[in-house]
Amino acid sequence: MKARNRIIYGILICMVIALGLLSRHFAKYMPDWNHLYLGDALWALMVFFIMGFIFRRNKTEWVAISALLFSFCIEFSQIYHAPWIDAIRSNRLGGLVLGYGFLWSDLVCYCAGIITGYLLEKYLINDLKMC
Repeated sequence: MKARNRIIYGILICMVIALGLLSRHFAKYMPDWNHLYLGDALWALMVFFIMGFIFRRNKTEWVAISALLFSFCIEFSQIYHAPWIDAIRSNRLGGLVLGYGFLWSDLVCYCAGIITGYLLEKYLINDLKMC
């Protein structure tokens, strides 16, 4: 595989972060599923693009599996509650990165976000010769 273009992936990461923050900011104007699920799917999509940014020569499948494993580890870490990690989670940035509580539905959202990233990279980004 040709190396991914870090500028393009940096832009994609920023776009997904912006969409995620906007989905939280305008949550009261959107359907309930948006607040419950869209943020987690976008978070996983961002993780996919970050993995692609860091590991720019690895295959798309490797990036997707790595992003999925990372996302699942973060979610399962939410079962653990100690004062030090809960203090990190009480900070806005720490909460956005580490989450607050374990939910099985988040795992499904992560799969949806990473599958979206996989499909975008395989069929759109590669076809546009952006990698």
